[in-house]
Amino acid sequence: MASIFTKIINGELPAYKVAEDENFIAFLDISPNAKGHTLCVPKKEIDKIFDMEEAHYLALMEFSRKVALALEKTVPCKRVGMAVVGLEVPHVHVHLIPLQQMSDMDFSSKIPLTSQEFSELATAISQNYNS
Repeated sequence: MASIFTKIINGELPAYKVAEDENFIAFLDISPNAKGHTLCVPKKEIDKIFDMEEAHYLALMEFSRKVALALEKTVPCKRVGMAVVGLEVPHVHVHLIPLQQMSDMDFSSKIPLTSQEFSELATAISQNYNS
């Protein structure tokens, strides 16, 4: 059965996309730890990050770095944190989280955003990704 991320990639479910290329997609997490919390996902459905072929893994890190740089230009933060957990969705994904404090990495804390805030944020990050 296709993961929720595969359904987003295939356009079956909506997402607030911020970046995309032929192998990867980045979109805002709908239950963010912090404003700008973004997921970078390979389009190929792979359950565990270390099961990826080395070149594909390195390409994901390169893509994630570009998205993180766009996040830093868009969301005021001390730094962008990165985490790979993978327990909720069996499809590799890198969490990029704009950080003000260590508690921003606490996955049990979520912040509410309106659909307008999500849309405006996704557009702003996307513009900085492409600049």
